[in-house]
Amino acid sequence: MDEIEVNPGEEVGQKPKKGHQEERESGDLVVGLDIGTTKICCVVGEVFEDAVDIIGVGTAPSVGLKKGVVVNIESTVQSIRKAVRQAEESAGCDLSSVYVGIAGNHIKGFNSPGIIAINGREIKENDVEDVIVAARTVKISENQQIIHVLPQEYMVDDHTEIQNPLGMTGVRLVTNVHIVTADMAAVHNLYTCCNKAGLEVLDMVLESIASAHATLRPDEMELGVALLDIGGGTTDLAVFCDGTIRHTCEIGLGGHNLTNDLSVGLRTPLQDAERLKEDYGCAISSLIKPNLVVDVPTVGDREPRKVTQKVLVDILQARMVEILEMVNQDLINCGLKNKINGGVVITGGTALLANLVDLAEQIFDLPVRIGYPTQIGGKTNEVHTPRCTTGVGLVMYGRQHQVDKRYSDSSMVGRMKEWFRKIM
Repeated sequence: MDEIEVNPGEEVGQKPKKGHQEERESGDLVVGLDIGTTKICCVVGEVFEDAVDIIGVGTAPSVGLKKGVVVNIESTVQSIRKAVRQAEESAGCDLSSVYVGIAGNHIKGFNSPGIIAINGREIKENDVEDVIVAARTVKISENQQIIHVLPQEYMVDDHTEIQNPLGMTGVRLVTNVHIVTADMAAVHNLYTCCNKAGLEVLDMVLESIASAHATLRPDEMELGVALLDIGGGTTDLAVFCDGTIRHTCEIGLGGHNLTNDLSVGLRTPLQDAERLKEDYGCAISSLIKPNLVVDVPTVGDREPRKVTQKVLVDILQARMVEILEMVNQDLINCGLKNKINGGVVITGGTALLANLVDLAEQIFDLPVRIGYPTQIGGKTNEVHTPRCTTGVGLVMYGRQHQVDKRYSDSSMVGRMKEWFRKIM
């Protein structure tokens, strides 16, 4: 995840409107669009060779998604438009192209090797491309398509853990890559929503990978770290070791499940359950004084009921323990639990639940911290929350990983664009 330079004048996305005042020459704009289950977050970043300034933010309630998957296109389009319009007003520019986050338990991640013969000559750029193609040539389900092929390391003959093999000589070149696939219909529906909202999708990015760009430090990724992005509908896990990604996992539970549990358990409307979670929620019920009482709204014209805060927190803790234990078991199953020496970083809206760090440290038996967006300037006060890490991460991903024009026609987004051209 090393940063790449963005040359002035390089076509990244939009340009600020004329009259946009800056102390230095204006940078290019990169826009991240986090289409979540509970909210849409649009973040506008102005990127320079040495910095990223956040110049605009827009959020809107998300209507039309369930567990990260679009279930109502028109409602989702309206939510996207509201968030984008707000971001445009905040940034003072028109937005036309975005990097979009994708999540959901339909997403699969796995590691795959690739090998090609070099025959004793110098390794060139096309050799690196060929070995990655060899690694991605694997059989996947007919309804799945590849959205990421992330090189982990290269090997030249018996030399391992090579980050860049260009210029080396050897008999064979080997690589290990991490492949992420997503349901074709889910990708198509997200693309359709953005297209109907008047936006061009430059790339679709796994949300946990985007969040990692905004929250993780290089020393953590080198030492070994697990990023846990607990959103409204899903919990996304990404594990990094030796400076590269090693594992991803999607769990179909998130903050909305906590809210729904409160709604059912306390027999209160969902919007009131969400407010109760934010105002009185906690991850550990033993820390709550047993005599504290909360007014719980009921349905209809009935008077609010009196419920102890401990009862409320008992409900939240049970669900939170379930989510964290599922993550812990996945870390054990993939064989990386003992390599996470840098601990666990939790981000996403649910990371704001009081005492979540303490509960997570008990379950993981590892150091845990909350992940906030870092390494940014500009309107940092508007995005300094775990709720905005994916949006900010998409901006940073866009800066570092611009779509290569030479391969756009063979990329997932390129194929989607071509498909749209044929039907429109």
